[in-house]
Amino acid sequence: MILHDEEIRKLIAKGLVTGYISLEKQLQPNGFDLTAREIFRFKGAGSIDFSNKERKFPETEPVVFTDMWAHLNPGIYKVKTNEIVSIPRDIIALAQPRSSLLRMGAFTVHGIWDAGFSGRSEFALVVQNPAGLSIKQNARIAQLAFVRLPSPASKGYSGIHQNLG
Repeated sequence: MILHDEEIRKLIAKGLVTGYISLEKQLQPNGFDLTAREIFRFKGAGSIDFSNKERKFPETEPVVFTDMWAHLNPGIYKVKTNEIVSIPRDIIALAQPRSSLLRMGAFTVHGIWDAGFSGRSEFALVVQNPAGLSIKQNARIAQLAFVRLPSPASKGYSGIHQNLG
């Protein structure tokens, strides 16, 4: 079952989401908007394998905001959010780009926020508009939908991204 605004509000009061800018603006009928704290350009290649023993994340460099604005040329970027989520073991979260972003020729790409995950979120932003995209720091760009599981996961997320700020 996807949670609605009042259920999300109650869970936020218990720590589901912290670090947000405006509860009233970010809380949506069926989710919660995530905002862009930092944006990074990829500077090299990454590598991934089955066991993660040879996993290597690519180097990045921060995009500089001037007067709170940055112009992004077509390409792919990494976004780090203002918000920190702490997902209980009986909930997962799924994200989609905000429709305003789609209407501008850009979109976000996400993994699943696993039951038990806690930390600052990161995801990809893809700009396909040939003229690029101007984005203001703290802009709302993606929406998390929270899904209640039939029962709590036996084991919560325990990967390397747990509790990163």
